[in-house]
Amino acid sequence: MAKFKFSLNFLGNRAGSVLNSQFRHQVLATLTVCILTFSHGVGLGWLSPTLSKLQSDSSPLDFPVSVDDASWIGSLLGLGSLLGNIVIGFLQNIIGRKACIYILALPHIILWVLIYCAHNVDLLMIGRFLGGFTGGGCYVVFPLFISEIADASIRGTLSTMLMLSVNFGVLLGFIVSTHVAYHIIPFCIVTLPIAYLLLALIFPETPQHLLRKKQYISAEESFKFYRNCDADNKQKCNEDFDNLKSLIDNRNEGGSVSYKDFVTTDALKCFATSAVLLFVNQFSGIFAFVNYMTNIFENSGSSIDPNTCTIIMGVLQIAGTYAATLFVDIFGRKILMLWSTGGMAVGLGAFGAYTFYAQTIDLSKYSFVPLLLMAFVVFVGNMGLIALTLVLLVEIFPVKIRPICASASMAILSFLVFAMLKLFPLLMHTFGISITMWFCAVVCGSSYLYLLIFLKETKGKSMDSD
Repeated sequence: MAKFKFSLNFLGNRAGSVLNSQFRHQVLATLTVCILTFSHGVGLGWLSPTLSKLQSDSSPLDFPVSVDDASWIGSLLGLGSLLGNIVIGFLQNIIGRKACIYILALPHIILWVLIYCAHNVDLLMIGRFLGGFTGGGCYVVFPLFISEIADASIRGTLSTMLMLSVNFGVLLGFIVSTHVAYHIIPFCIVTLPIAYLLLALIFPETPQHLLRKKQYISAEESFKFYRNCDADNKQKCNEDFDNLKSLIDNRNEGGSVSYKDFVTTDALKCFATSAVLLFVNQFSGIFAFVNYMTNIFENSGSSIDPNTCTIIMGVLQIAGTYAATLFVDIFGRKILMLWSTGGMAVGLGAFGAYTFYAQTIDLSKYSFVPLLLMAFVVFVGNMGLIALTLVLLVEIFPVKIRPICASASMAILSFLVFAMLKLFPLLMHTFGISITMWFCAVVCGSSYLYLLIFLKETKGKSMDSD
């Protein structure tokens, strides 16, 4: 017991630990926004087992859901996310991060109300679209919000907590939609965004946004709140705030953003890297697997119950993103992304090979292999591609064009989400599971080579200066 207490005290006092009391308000603010990303994750995980139920003879609803309807229910998340990216990306620099964070709960509440009240497939589609809007808005404003309030030594850890909370939600969605009655789920989950609305009132706007609006007194109060300033570190807090104020004032004096800021050598390199990150994030298949995991295992030749496999994958998603939170501020972003893309290329290639040979050779005594291979794919995929893509899309861009480029990147990502969720079941149906997995493996392998050569490490990079 004494050793345990000593370990906690050591972790809490270590300069770069999230348990350090200096970072208390940063951590609490991050945990608050994670309530909404957790609820969003429940909505994502809810879909996979629920679609199978809605298309079965024992559907809990009194209207049919066709294959085409199911594909639209799945893919409309991407279109809603695209709109969320655009709207929140536009508003976050006008009304501020805090206001955007607050209003994002409203469409998510409506999602669960529509699921509960659904008497035709259109209401499910509208709800899914609104759920996508919340997710798209979250992926734009939450990483930027966290990057602005977080100390550089813990920024990676706090940022990866977003996807960790999503994956906890996905796991809960898998479990409850498999074992809990359809109408009980939305009745319970809608309490999460309502609780989030109440807790979000506590935290102030980011000091950076307030400084850009020349609200200096509010900015200083916000800065001292997030840095948990007290008498012991008052002088350092004042110095750090003056430095931040000077940086932002100088940037404001440098003029507004122009097209020339987007065609510099550094900016163009960032655009190329972001394009690769966006493409591999979706066409690796790692997000599509979440939505269609049950169908994948039904077609893989595994003898294990598909819903059980899906729940196991949910656990491994959490394990992967949790590993990222532990290692991202120790080893950096680049090595985790290389491990993720390289590992997925190998795992997906092997998964495709197994399903290919299983069509002509009796591999029934090895029916556990698809579960093991997909477990590896999901773990390494979440450790890098899922946990760190949003972090990198905020960190890699020059500070002057960062908000615009991050928002545009999220909009492109949302379109790719829609495209992949719409195409994935069609690829599975037209070309079969083996070729689909090999295609995803090639995408991962090619991206590995690009990131190995061109991705710059952003660990410890200042978010207020280039």
